[in-house]
Amino acid sequence: MHWEQLLSLKRFGDTNKRLRKEQDETRLGFEVDYDRIIFSSEFRGLQDKTQVVPLSKTDFVHTRLTHSLEVSVVGRSLGRKVGQLLLKKHPHLENVHGYKMNDFGAIVAAAALAHDIGNPPFGHSGEKAIGSYFKAGEGVHFKKHLTDKEYQDLCDFEGNANGFKILTESRHGREGGLRLSYATLGAFMKYPKESLPKKPSNHIADKKYGFFQSEKQMFDGVASELGLTKRSDEYLSFQRHPLAFLVEAADDICYTIIDFEDGINLGLIQEEYALEYLITLVKNINKTKYSELRTTEDRVSYLRALAIGTLIDEAASIFMKNEDRILAGEFETALLDASQYKAQIKDIIDISINNVYQSKEVINKEIAGYEILNQLLNAYGKMAFNYFEGNLSNYDRLLLNVLPETVNLTADNLYQNLLAICLYISKLSDTNAMLLHQKLKGNIL
Repeated sequence: MHWEQLLSLKRFGDTNKRLRKEQDETRLGFEVDYDRIIFSSEFRGLQDKTQVVPLSKTDFVHTRLTHSLEVSVVGRSLGRKVGQLLLKKHPHLENVHGYKMNDFGAIVAAAALAHDIGNPPFGHSGEKAIGSYFKAGEGVHFKKHLTDKEYQDLCDFEGNANGFKILTESRHGREGGLRLSYATLGAFMKYPKESLPKKPSNHIADKKYGFFQSEKQMFDGVASELGLTKRSDEYLSFQRHPLAFLVEAADDICYTIIDFEDGINLGLIQEEYALEYLITLVKNINKTKYSELRTTEDRVSYLRALAIGTLIDEAASIFMKNEDRILAGEFETALLDASQYKAQIKDIIDISINNVYQSKEVINKEIAGYEILNQLLNAYGKMAFNYFEGNLSNYDRLLLNVLPETVNLTADNLYQNLLAICLYISKLSDTNAMLLHQKLKGNIL
């Protein structure tokens, strides 16, 4: 793979090549990507979606939106740091093509901003709830009408693939979705493969899948434009865009450190115990300044900032040491899995799992979310099937009449119908999913 292709400014529908040296420096193409994401309705919907604690009433607990903003900030710093080093190593990228350090930061920041845009309500339990409906619930009856890959898309409903759909799906008057640059779409694609076969190798790119069958052609087009190396002749799979490693690292840094911080501020993790773990990631503590901090929140915030800085430097160093292997598709792990701090990171994540993710408050709300999504899918999934069969009941017609105009049901394609319903439900906020569930049950009007 070659950086000249990987940094493509092309957008869906372009007929002429976009050259970096011809860009308006006041508003670069990669910065336009960031703007389009942040002004999208799908991104705004993240403000009421679970990061760690569903339906939290406290001000400082992160939602998907605040998490995404923080990942984008870390990603921008990480991208700029790597960009500066890459331009020194490959000066022709700047001298001949006009790329700047900030371009790398802008690409990673935009992709990081969008990295959770496809996640359904109630966190990762929401993904599992959708998948469970098709794998073991009423949705299992649809299997005989679908191809193996279509059915697998639904059984392992994946927020990353749903995110790619949201960013690229055409609808009337909005061809190509948000029309992001292909470089940003490439950096967004952490798992550049289809849903089957599942985990064909231990390579990090095979951990999950990155696109639904409905976006297969679009995905192939983006990968081909970027010059991503094909990994298989039997199924659609590519090597990762190198900057996807930086997006992943930014996410890993934030959920490791900031979810831990949330646990401390919620009182789920004892401060004295927790600070010892953060200090193992921190260099050059200003002891005088630290001793002046009076509250738990301030002390944790100070150490969190230093820990994030340490891990940004570490991720950039690992990337540059392995750049040749990454371009050749030979680097097979997440950047932080190759870190000297791997053991410390694992300790922090383990504490978060035990004390936060598996706390009764979180589990009880996930149980409720699971039931809510299952009931929504029961109602709308049946309606989508009856639409496909041309056999709508009066109740189905009522549901159909209140669906947003953006939900496109095509009577001759059950897979597209079901995926459209999943997309609709996935875009609901936690609160709106709960309210819609109550309306269907007749509890509110």
